[in-house]
Amino acid sequence: MPSLDPLALDPNADVLVSPGYLAGPGDNRSIFNSLDLAPGWTKAVAFGTDTYYTSPCQRVRVANALESFYGGWTISYAEDPLGVPDWITTFDRNTPHEIVAAFTGTLVEGVHNNFADFLSGGRRYTGTSPASLTARHRWEPVHGTRPFRTVSPDGHATYQMSVGWLHEYDELLTPEKSTWRMSAGPDPVYTPSWQAFFSRYTPQHLITASTAVFTDPTPVPRALDQIPDRHRSLVSVARSDAAGPGPRAAAALARSTQAQATHVPPPQAAPTALATHVGSRRQR
Repeated sequence: MPSLDPLALDPNADVLVSPGYLAGPGDNRSIFNSLDLAPGWTKAVAFGTDTYYTSPCQRVRVANALESFYGGWTISYAEDPLGVPDWITTFDRNTPHEIVAAFTGTLVEGVHNNFADFLSGGRRYTGTSPASLTARHRWEPVHGTRPFRTVSPDGHATYQMSVGWLHEYDELLTPEKSTWRMSAGPDPVYTPSWQAFFSRYTPQHLITASTAVFTDPTPVPRALDQIPDRHRSLVSVARSDAAGPGPRAAAALARSTQAQATHVPPPQAAPTALATHVGSRRQR
């Protein structure tokens, strides 16, 4: 009788992994696709590896610089396109792509009118905050900590906020000094597997979009070998026999149909087996 142990599957097998913040970065085509399709946005590729996007208003810059210190994605906004950024957000190279895509997708939807639709009184305004989302999912505040943080029920993810005075330019130059930080891993505070940083003037609705995915317990699709080795004993994995392409097939489809740039949504069907545990202004 075949084993249902996900570890016995082909390493390329598509599985559903929870929690998503420990699933690994996965395929980032959804991020590229949303930016490639954004009306009026321009794209440039430098050094054959680094990709840069600029919004039509010239106020937003998005960079995917693979060889920079953080890798991943850096997003900046400047009211004066030639001035110092008002805010900077950095997702390092190991951040799950769903968390980044939530931020960039919401950014693209709102920047055309300076996010008016997402502010109080706007048609997309919800009043939801990152704090309300962590509370909804029973994340626990750790009182007396500096910076203040809330921790996921399993203890492997944290959302933290710096307290006290900080010169705004310090956090623009040094992501670790940013007002808000998301991180996850076996020890998410001191040795996180990935981190995301948000300077103090980053619009709340953008942070909330990422937090909604960060705290969502819904399993995310991955190929089995995309799960980081150090997370295998911390995640639940279920076989996925859902119809439609998995993460690797979806990436191949996205590449082969770039003219349409169709983003394939994650499988929605329930897993067919019980979950089991498995073993700065400068480019940053």
